[in-house]
Amino acid sequence: MEAMAAVAAFGALAQETRLAVFRLLVRAGPEGLTAGEIAEALKVPASTMSHHLATIERAGLATSRRESRSIIYAADYPGIREVLTFLMEDCCQGRPELCGTGAPAPVCDTAC
Repeated sequence: MEAMAAVAAFGALAQETRLAVFRLLVRAGPEGLTAGEIAEALKVPASTMSHHLATIERAGLATSRRESRSIIYAADYPGIREVLTFLMEDCCQGRPELCGTGAPAPVCDTAC
């Protein structure tokens, strides 16, 4: 991952509503949520939510797909993995395996 792509990802998450959207999408899994469901869950007007979703998608942290008249947003797990790898690649003098996250290992295949 290039540094500028990492900066875009961090910038997208450096705002309270976008961080909440990102966390909601990660919890939702690969099925994702409609833009309306996200706006309702976070109590954010639809027009404002569209802006936040576009920012997160441009940063490579979410994907969107059209289903009938709805747009479904989902976490972009490969994009998220890239950001995490970027953060950890220089950990512990080039030995990232030493830097455990302290979180339990994920138990999923497609989403993690």
